[in-house]
Amino acid sequence: MKGFYLLLVAVAVIGGGVLWYGSQRTQASAPPPSSPLPVAAADGFKGYTLGSDSAPIEITEYSDFECPFCAQFATVQMPVVRTQLIATGRVRWRYRDYPLPMHPYSRYAALAAQCAGEQGKFWDMHDQLFDHHQWALTGKNPRSLFRGFATAIGLDLDKYDACMDGQRYAGRIQASVQEGEARGVKGTPTFYVNGRPYEGRSTSDDFKALADSLTKKHK
Repeated sequence: MKGFYLLLVAVAVIGGGVLWYGSQRTQASAPPPSSPLPVAAADGFKGYTLGSDSAPIEITEYSDFECPFCAQFATVQMPVVRTQLIATGRVRWRYRDYPLPMHPYSRYAALAAQCAGEQGKFWDMHDQLFDHHQWALTGKNPRSLFRGFATAIGLDLDKYDACMDGQRYAGRIQASVQEGEARGVKGTPTFYVNGRPYEGRSTSDDFKALADSLTKKHK
């Protein structure tokens, strides 16, 4: 009988220790109450745009700065799209963040672009991130490289650093991801034309042909 009571005491001690350890792990994994929260968690932001607000066609791109296919589109096709369709007032282009889980620095890159956007330089950082896409191939932390991009496009570095360190637009990026998921986005780049999924090839010629077709239908 004495042994039975000793066994109960031992179980109670071990069980209490497990509960304490579990509670300590939970507390350690939770952010401290004093941590700064992202500013723009649900600000209703719908993406940065290029082109006229009165353009008859809107193309929305869901993209990932670390995605090689997105980089290829941005550096090869997008310059022609800008010249042929956006600059001529035929198309308004909307960029939405959709960082993929497989890419370790895609959200950080999206944050860099958003923080540049805070200073009116989103598209400048967009171009830096895609034009110098070697950073995505190294697997190394790109913090210092992105800061170099910020310097190159003339950002106020103190404001940029504060934005990045505070993850000010992390909530905005997550909201964009959730929007993409709700619309059925599975990979990047994915395009929507006037709100409808685009199933064609992502070349400047194909977008021009589509714009020509849609323009004829509305004449």
